[in-house]
Amino acid sequence: MIRAYNELYLSDARRTLANCFDYATNSLEIPFEKFYMMFANSDLAGKFEEGDPFIVSGKSGIELALLVVEKNSGVYEYIDRKYGDGRSREYWAGWAIAFYQWYSACTFRRLHEDVPVSDIVAMYDKYHEMDVMHFVDRIEELRRKARLETYVKKSREMRGYSQSELAKMTGIPLKTLQHYEQGTKSLDKANVSYVLSLSHALECSPEDLIR
Repeated sequence: MIRAYNELYLSDARRTLANCFDYATNSLEIPFEKFYMMFANSDLAGKFEEGDPFIVSGKSGIELALLVVEKNSGVYEYIDRKYGDGRSREYWAGWAIAFYQWYSACTFRRLHEDVPVSDIVAMYDKYHEMDVMHFVDRIEELRRKARLETYVKKSREMRGYSQSELAKMTGIPLKTLQHYEQGTKSLDKANVSYVLSLSHALECSPEDLIR
């Protein structure tokens, strides 16, 4: 797998984003999800995603946070930091998200679409003392579920079928179909006849359903 940028900058990038999120949330007192979207929708996020040394290494987390706010509001105003490094959930979220973005080359905006950042912060208690790859595995699992739910559910709705109608058409038990739509069961482990029936009813290839 190709990583988002040279690993040489990863340590700095993680520290920068961690401090950025911590400072914005706990010192500037901007709600975390609001600030995250301010960042994700800015050109600074694009540069971060590419490992631009000027952003990931050349700026402190505080400087990055202030630049994000300036781009959003036109105001660049420093205030003293209220907490030190590593003392908040938002700090950990930035540390973990920066690693995942580097590891997967997923954009910050796309990550939030698949796994809301409020859910990521809530993972702090379980994952903050674990190896970061446990976090990566969990995010990958949640993103697979999100993609599955989006594809199967939207394909059904686009064709105007109710869940009950699609269950009858395919011979798949209603509860099983609901699990597939919710992502709590994976179609890549389903009975082959279910996959073929579902692909026929939704007019797609079997590969579309298990990708």
